[in-house]
Amino acid sequence: MKKIRNPFTKYPDYKCFGCSPDNPFGLKMTFVEVGEEIHSVWDPSDWHQGYFQVLHGGIQATLMDEIASWVVYVRLKTAGFTSKAEVRYRKTVYVNQGPVKLIAKCSSIRRNLADIEVKLLNGEGVVAAEGVFTYFTYPPEKASDNLYYPGAEEFYE
Repeated sequence: MKKIRNPFTKYPDYKCFGCSPDNPFGLKMTFVEVGEEIHSVWDPSDWHQGYFQVLHGGIQATLMDEIASWVVYVRLKTAGFTSKAEVRYRKTVYVNQGPVKLIAKCSSIRRNLADIEVKLLNGEGVVAAEGVFTYFTYPPEKASDNLYYPGAEEFYE
């Protein structure tokens, strides 16, 4: 297991809702690489709920989309953007039952489209949501020029 560093924090105005540690309203996600997968553990709070004590489905989808982007950064060594998201909600995720775990990996690449499979496990360790996020990926040099992609080596200490 390798801890993944967030190299985007060097930019003063970096406020990504998903992963910036400096966005006071953000999710502040962190990531580790486990083999071919990217993992994240995230602890929901009361203000993330939709129905009483239930983690809002939009927050779940955001968590899943964010970890998918980190698969693109770290495993595919480039950047891109979400072109399609398919999420299936299977079980309830309660905000008061502890951290959720996310697991993501690339399942296929077709030219510049990458399919990223993501699972979200609730506080009891049960798969509560799963999805496939299709990313349009840039060649690394264009990702660097257009999306501030720093290069794969910048994600490790």
